[in-house]
Amino acid sequence: MRVVNRLVVLLLVLAGCATAPLHPPAAPPPAAAPARVVPELRPGIPAGYLGRALPNSLTLLPPPPAKGSPGFAQDQAISRAAQKLRRTPRYALATSDADLRFPHVASAFSCALGVPISQQDTPRLYLLLQRSLVDAGLATYAAKDHYKRTRPFVFYKEATCAPADEAQLRTDGSYPSGHTAISWTWALLLTELSPGQADALLARGRAFGENRLICNAHWQSDVLQGRAVAAGALAMLHANADFNDDMAAARAEINSLRRSGVPASGCDAEAAALKIRIPGVQ
Repeated sequence: MRVVNRLVVLLLVLAGCATAPLHPPAAPPPAAAPARVVPELRPGIPAGYLGRALPNSLTLLPPPPAKGSPGFAQDQAISRAAQKLRRTPRYALATSDADLRFPHVASAFSCALGVPISQQDTPRLYLLLQRSLVDAGLATYAAKDHYKRTRPFVFYKEATCAPADEAQLRTDGSYPSGHTAISWTWALLLTELSPGQADALLARGRAFGENRLICNAHWQSDVLQGRAVAAGALAMLHANADFNDDMAAARAEINSLRRSGVPASGCDAEAAALKIRIPGVQ
């Protein structure tokens, strides 16, 4: 299917398909059980859990605010306020969050979780994040391709925090935000895995999505509706046996690291950046 193939290529780029194999070796199975085979989009790139059984964002979401409407005026006001944060630590964090390539993005929630997330320390959690990225990201495309909404950096003839991505973003619909759908999916599933860190994880997920405003890549309504897509994707993921198996294994990894006292690193700088809020965004 041509559309699906195009979306797969896009998600491969976002996930860093040019890097070394991303998924970890399968965890050792019980003695009598065969190893589970992880499907791949291409060698070294794990596929999502849902295949084509994704939530339909075009059905799920209302149309984006029309130009000239009060909703679009609000989007414009928030966009202009977000651009005041250039040359701040929050802009640096937004630039980091724009990069969805593994292994870089795997650590985005480490500080909120309180333990390091990496292919070495938490291989099943790492795989869980890779596969759910594909599902949450692709779930935005029914609406993205239908509305083909212009992104704010194109609308205002400005730059983003990731100049190398701008050519691709110009032809990729703004509504809803794929980064937000991915990060909010991660925030929700990590909260299930580690409910004691719920406030920090959900706050980090919200900030990850709002960083797309700071990057000049999305409007606020794109970000808000990205969370709705994430909720739909996660609900459908819970009906998938492989997802649930990986959730159980990831929970065990997190608990083991927490018992061993292995901390996340670089958290003071992240905490300082997150204290900087977008004016007017509650």
